[in-house]
Amino acid sequence: MKARTGYGVLGPLLVGSRERLADLRRRHSPGHLEQLAAEAPAPRGFRRALANPGLAVVAELKRSSPSAGPLRPGLDPLALGPALARSGAAALSVLTEPAQFGGSLDDLRSVRRVSTVPVLRKDFLTGPEQVLEARAAGADAVLLIVRALGPGPLQSCLQLARDLGMDALVEVHDEREMGLAVSLGSDLVGINNRDLDRLTVDLRTTEQLVPLAPPGAILISESGISSHSDLVRLAACGADAVLVGEVLMRAPDPAARLQELLVVEGEAG
Repeated sequence: MKARTGYGVLGPLLVGSRERLADLRRRHSPGHLEQLAAEAPAPRGFRRALANPGLAVVAELKRSSPSAGPLRPGLDPLALGPALARSGAAALSVLTEPAQFGGSLDDLRSVRRVSTVPVLRKDFLTGPEQVLEARAAGADAVLLIVRALGPGPLQSCLQLARDLGMDALVEVHDEREMGLAVSLGSDLVGINNRDLDRLTVDLRTTEQLVPLAPPGAILISESGISSHSDLVRLAACGADAVLVGEVLMRAPDPAARLQELLVVEGEAG
């Protein structure tokens, strides 16, 4: 299976990621990155935080997105990360992609430093050095997108994350990608309801793919989640957690909006 890289928003994101990967390789030898990763605080269990009974929420911090434009340009990670954790987020996701999401590793470092819950590096990684970079910045988990990596690089990045004691969220969107996650023994799988080529969103994607997931894997439904009824629907089909970002970032008070999603019927943000 080859990664699709020439359609919609995904192509430019991967081009940018590969450029940053090349720059990372110029600035650091693998041995130096490994040293920096070894010196980082020990990983906190991202998967473990989502494994408790009930539907867990991963709250995402991001300033903008290609599909929605500016969301929260003045985002303060030092204030918002802890506030979301206090309001019920079991874990946090921090966008580090700079060009189209306005993120940075500094955002991740800030959130990791002040938050008590595990933190995921959300980015479009294209090489193992970026996994080391994430660990060096304090990430407890990394996102590995099947469509972005393809089988060989995905397997290498997944094994490296395991060697570093991190969790790896393997993201899929269709049956073929889920089949690869199964073949690699993934124990943490994200089902993206958004087609990254076309930016269309359909919660039925999660409903269709849950039965095909690796045995015992923790399943996170991603994208298009904006109400309490969405949480109820996804829990009913077998999701263990949901990743929620846009509806929180658009809200005047993201922490209060998260509480609404968890306890009452919410409206789209």
